[in-house]
Amino acid sequence: MSFNEPVFLFIFLPLLLAVYFLVPNSRPAWREGVLLLASLIFYVWGGKQFLGVLLAATLVNYALGRAIEAARATPRGKRLIILGVALNLGLLVAFKYTRFVVVNLNDVLAAFHANKLTLPDLLVPLGISFFTFHAIGYLVDIHRGEAPAERSLPRLALYLLFFPKVIAGPITRYAAPAPAPGKPAPQKPVLPASQIPPHESIETFARGVRRFAIGLTKKVVLSAAFATPADKIFGLPPGELTPALAWLGLVSYTLQIYFDFSGYTDMAIGVAALFGRTLPENFDYPYIAQSIREFWRRWHLSLSTWLRDYLYIPLGGSRVSTFRVYANLVIVFLLCGIWHGAGWPFLVWGAYHGLFLVLERLGLGKVMDSAWRPLRHLYALLAVMVGWVFFRANDLHHAFAFLAAMLGLSPAPDAAHLPDGPGAYIDNFFLVALVASIIGATPIVPAVLAWRDRLTAADAAGRPSRFRPAWDALGVAIVAALLFLSGLFIAASTYSPFIYRQF
Repeated sequence: MSFNEPVFLFIFLPLLLAVYFLVPNSRPAWREGVLLLASLIFYVWGGKQFLGVLLAATLVNYALGRAIEAARATPRGKRLIILGVALNLGLLVAFKYTRFVVVNLNDVLAAFHANKLTLPDLLVPLGISFFTFHAIGYLVDIHRGEAPAERSLPRLALYLLFFPKVIAGPITRYAAPAPAPGKPAPQKPVLPASQIPPHESIETFARGVRRFAIGLTKKVVLSAAFATPADKIFGLPPGELTPALAWLGLVSYTLQIYFDFSGYTDMAIGVAALFGRTLPENFDYPYIAQSIREFWRRWHLSLSTWLRDYLYIPLGGSRVSTFRVYANLVIVFLLCGIWHGAGWPFLVWGAYHGLFLVLERLGLGKVMDSAWRPLRHLYALLAVMVGWVFFRANDLHHAFAFLAAMLGLSPAPDAAHLPDGPGAYIDNFFLVALVASIIGATPIVPAVLAWRDRLTAADAAGRPSRFRPAWDALGVAIVAALLFLSGLFIAASTYSPFIYRQF
C-alpha cells in the first residue's frame, strides 16, 4: 500500500482517522495502539513476508537499548553498542547487499575458472534502509546519554514502524524530536521522540490536509508527467540516443525524482499532522543551490543530518587533519551512495558527490563564491544533473553511454534505426507540467504567501484584515482543486510506486 493508491486514500486513511478520533483523548496509550496496529497493517499490505523480521529486530533493539542504558560509560556498554550497530547493519547487508557481493565474487571466480556461488532469490524488505538508520540512531543516542531507553515496547515499535515514514522516511532522530508546530526547536532534547505528546488541533489537521494535497499533486501529476519521457529515453539503446534526446531524458528524470521524493515527504508530513504528529522537513528547494555543499543542505535533509551526526562527526568531522577531512567526506558519501542501492552506479554516484565536496573545499568553492550568481547556480545544477545519470542508469556501461550521448560522442545511428526527435516525447501536458515544476521547485509560492501575510496582517488596533476571509477561501478552493485533480489522474493512470520505496 502507498499514499497514492485508492485503497489508502478512500479506505485505509478515512477508517483510521475515524477509529483514532473515536478513542477518547484521555486515553493516549490507546491512540498510540491504534496507530501501531495501523502501521503493522500498512506494512503487511506492502511487505507481509518481512513483518516478522522487522518485529524481531524491534524486540532486539528494545532489549539492547535497555542494556546499553544500564551499562552506559562502561566497557560493557561500548561492547553492547558495537553489537547493536553490527546487528542492525548485518540485517541490512544480509537482505540488501548479499546478491551484490555474490554477483561480484562470481565475476572474480569466473576469471579464475572457479565454480560460481549460488544464491536463492532474496527480496528486500520495504524500507529496510530507513528502519536500520532509525534503529542505529536510537541505540547511539542512548549510548551517548542524549536520551533514555524506551521503557514501552509498543511505543518503541511505533517510533520505528510509524507508517507515514516507515517506507521512505523522513528519518527522525530519537533524541532530537521535532518541536510542536509553530514553536522553535529546543536547544536540548526534552523528551525522546517516541514520548512527545501529539499536538492535535483543527489548525494542525488543516495543515496536514494542505500538505498532503500538495504532495499528492507532486506525485501523481508532476512526477508522472516526467516519468514517461525519462523512462522511455533512458530505455533507448545508446545507438538511438541523440544529444537532444539524452538531455531531455536527464531533465525529465531530474524533475521526476524531485517531485516523486519530495511529494512522498509532503504526504508523510501531512498524514502525520492529521494525527498531531510532526515529522521533520526533508527538502528546502535543492535545485536553487549554488554549490554541492548547499545542495546537501537542501536535499534529503534528514539523511544528510543523520550521516553528519552518526558518521562524519564520529570519524573526526572537520576537527582532524585536512587529508582526514577529505577522506571523511569521501567515506561518508561512498556509504551514502551504497545505502541508496546495491550497485556500482550508486557507489559511483556517492563518490562523485564526495569528490565535488572535496574540490569545493580545495578551492573550487571560493572560486564559485566570487562568480556571477547565475553561473554558480548553473554549475551546481549541472553537477547534480550529471550525477543523476548514475543514479538512474541500469549499470555503469549504461551510465557512461548515456553521458557520451549527452556530449554527442555516441556513434551515429544507422539509417534503418533513426531515433525520434524530442518532439515525440513533448506534449502539452509536459509543457504545462514544466511550467508548474519551475514554480514548485523554487521558492515562488512561499514568497507569494509571505506577501499575502503582510497584506492581510492585523492593523495596529488588532483588527483583522478584511482581505483575510477571501484569502482563506481561496486557499481552501486551491486545496480542493488539487485533491480533485489528483483524483482524476489516479483514476486515469496505472499505479506508480515511489522511487525511494526501493531503498
